[in-house]
Amino acid sequence: METMKNLTVACLKQVIKPRPKQSHKGIFGKILIIGGNKNMGGAVIMSASATVHAGAGLVTCATDSSNFFALHARLPEAMVVDHSDFEALTQAIKQADTIVIGPGLGLDKLAKQILKITLTAIDPTTTLIIDGSAITLLAQQNDPLRPTCQVIYTPHQVEWARLSGLALTEQLPQANQSAQQKLAAHVVLKKYHTEIYHLDNTLSRLPIGGPYMATGGMGDTLTGIIAAFMGQFKTLAPADVLDAAVYLHSAIASDLSQSKYVVLPTDIIEHLQTFMAQFS
Repeated sequence: METMKNLTVACLKQVIKPRPKQSHKGIFGKILIIGGNKNMGGAVIMSASATVHAGAGLVTCATDSSNFFALHARLPEAMVVDHSDFEALTQAIKQADTIVIGPGLGLDKLAKQILKITLTAIDPTTTLIIDGSAITLLAQQNDPLRPTCQVIYTPHQVEWARLSGLALTEQLPQANQSAQQKLAAHVVLKKYHTEIYHLDNTLSRLPIGGPYMATGGMGDTLTGIIAAFMGQFKTLAPADVLDAAVYLHSAIASDLSQSKYVVLPTDIIEHLQTFMAQFS
């Protein structure tokens, strides 16, 4: 097993660059966020907001129609699709180059149908970020569908236990990497000092972040940042882009914690553009 490297601010300097003068929204990622049932609309709003503020070119939310008004009010930059309209959902999946599925999706029959459609319709060239409910749904399947595209799982430790079969006490780097390689995907294991297991067998650790980030929606915000980075920095190595996205999320929180007892996901979202500007 390779040595796990500690990430530093250098990973941001390596990825975040000035944008070309000849640019348009289509080259900075066409992102689809799938999630947000009637009870958890906030999850998809935070994920989509982070995606927009982290620089994605076009963002669409496939969500429960009860969330449309709130999404339009909070994030007019995003488009919406009713995720129970399977024809429209399939079309949105095929048009996206980066997809997030899971924030606030739920575990009911509709959620299972949405996950199946996503895994079936997705293009092999698309990047798929699987988070929250979608991880649990996959773990519950005896013979789960495995997407053929580039996949990034973003579990916390309990979700990772479900997906990998490793109890919390067994989640040591070598065992984690073995399970990750069997999944043939990147894994962002969210914990104190988050660990990132890459497809190229490299490992990264986040030495920043803290208990001031322990609040609902923090993971949804991270998935949005990851989606934005994977969508707009396509020419760079995926491992480097993923490392930078994860580091950025905690770096902003760390800065804000100097004056805040608790850092909210919306605080991080609000500061994304200004923080990224330091490197462009």
